Formats: sequence, C-alpha cells, structure tokens
Amino acid sequence: MRKKEYSNGEITVIWEEGKCIHSAKCVQGLAQVFDIQKRPWINIKGAETDQICKQVDLCPSKALTWYSNNKEDTTMDDNKEKKSIEFLPNGPILISGQVSVKHSDGREEVCDNPALCRCGGSANKPFCDGAHNKNGFEG
Repeated sequence: MRKKEYSNGEITVIWEEGKCIHSAKCVQGLAQVFDIQKRPWINIKGAETDQICKQVDLCPSKALTWYSNNKEDTTMDDNKEKKSIEFLPNGPILISGQVSVKHSDGREEVCDNPALCRCGGSANKPFCDGAHNKNGFEG
C-alpha cells in the first residue's frame, strides 16, 4: 500500500492510497491544497495549518490523516483510543480507531481507521477500494 507524507513544518499529512474510497471530500473542501490534477496532488502550503487539519479530519476512510510535528502535542494519540463504527450510505463501513484485522488466510494486521467493503466488489478485501461507486451498490 502506497503511503506518502507531506509536511509544512507544523504538521505532517499522511496519505495512504489503499484506504482511499474516493469520496472527494478533500478536493471539494480545500481545492487549493488537494488537487488530483497536479503532482504532487497535495500542496501542503496551500492553506493555513488549521484549515488543513479540519479538512483532513473530514476524510471518511482516514486515507488522509495528520499529526503535529510538535512532540508535545498529543491530540492524535487521544483520538486513537476512541472507537466507533459508521455505515456510510451506499458505501463502506468506517471503523474509527485502531483495530486488529484477522484475514481469512490467518494473517493479522493492526489498522488505524479502516474502511471495510460492504458491496463485495473491492479488489482489496476486506478493505474498501471505492468499487461501490462503480458497481451501483446501495445500502
């Protein structure tokens, strides 16, 4: 799974490609930072840090996350303790928090904020890859 980091000195934004469900909340909400037509597609200096943090926090799959470069800031650590499960309309199951995922082949991995496929069409099961957008899943 491809993972990239972008830093402006205050924060680092992490993008994990395999978690992205293509909701486009990032692009629609802060186009001066998130532009899929450009390379790199994240311009970490395109907005104020607090705007970027707020927009990244809206990412439903948590393919985008951030952390403070200030070691004394524990905001992200506090959020990892809370867990919730949300069924997105016509989309994946979002699990908020760190969980252990046991695969059918016996492998086990620890995941932060996974988006699980519910349409059955993902090529990256059990994780969502956005296939629900193409196969017309409703639920």
